[in-house]
Amino acid sequence: MSIREQLEINEKRILSKRACLSTDTGATIRLRREEPCPYRTAFQRDRDRILHCNAFRRLKRKTQVFLSPVGDHYRTRLTHTLEVSQVARTIARALFLNEDLTEAIALGHDVGHSPFGHAGESVLNHICPHGYRHYQQSMRVVDSIEKNGMGLNLTQAVRNGIVCHTNMIADTLEGNIVRVADRIAYINHDIEDAIRAGILTADDLPREAVEILGHSHTERITTLVGAVIAHGTDTIGMAPEIQQAHDLLHSFMYERVYHNLNAKAEEQKAKILIEELYRYFRQHPEKMPELYRKIAQDEDVDRAVCDYISGMSDGYAVDLYSELFIPRFWK
Repeated sequence: MSIREQLEINEKRILSKRACLSTDTGATIRLRREEPCPYRTAFQRDRDRILHCNAFRRLKRKTQVFLSPVGDHYRTRLTHTLEVSQVARTIARALFLNEDLTEAIALGHDVGHSPFGHAGESVLNHICPHGYRHYQQSMRVVDSIEKNGMGLNLTQAVRNGIVCHTNMIADTLEGNIVRVADRIAYINHDIEDAIRAGILTADDLPREAVEILGHSHTERITTLVGAVIAHGTDTIGMAPEIQQAHDLLHSFMYERVYHNLNAKAEEQKAKILIEELYRYFRQHPEKMPELYRKIAQDEDVDRAVCDYISGMSDGYAVDLYSELFIPRFWK
């Protein structure tokens, strides 16, 4: 018996009957058939593929909320992803659901995010005739872009969890854990970053919310995670009182931070940068790397340009813009 088979037996023995097992045929089907790994379950294999892919590494230089902030302690898209993974794994473990599946979805949920955060997403959605949503792009990344166009060949359960993580109900409880964990993580770490940036003070937070959820980052995370665990596995959620306080905090953050003119002062420049890059490569598709030239040939130019730009890190996009449009001084 292989190590993988022993792990699969342990899943059946330990996990909840509601868990998605790595032996579930429908959940573990891949776009292309391949032999199973002797050491890892299907979902462990997916997690490792995501962790080692180029798109995952680029998240370290992609905006979370504050545009390429100066300072080591602000979140990036990568640190956000790791925090989502930690929250989601804690919940999955406590509910005896499949932690490996949960972790794979969490690590992959934002690999399709654009440079400059949601500002980049907005302008790409406006300018590209196909539209652009980061959760859909994450699917393109893992299916069609990574590994030089071969994709990561992930299981159906992981792919479904990735595409459903923003506002749809996933097919598995593990996928729905990631959707809840994403919001728990970003609201609370964005509060911490906003306070560090001087956009907020702790006293600005709505009293009705913090009295229920807690006055510190740690207290709020503990309350919310505990509420999801206490809610059980009939559905993934939390008690109405906790949910209302969480929603209040969410609305507050949109009003005071996510649409704050001081916090978003540079975003218009970022949008112009992306628009100019898009127009340039739309007119000069031959200037894109080979992978994206092939996408332009097989699908269309707009699809290829959107894929190329959305994969860029903030720094790469700025450097490329400077190279293409800013004159160099003669030496």
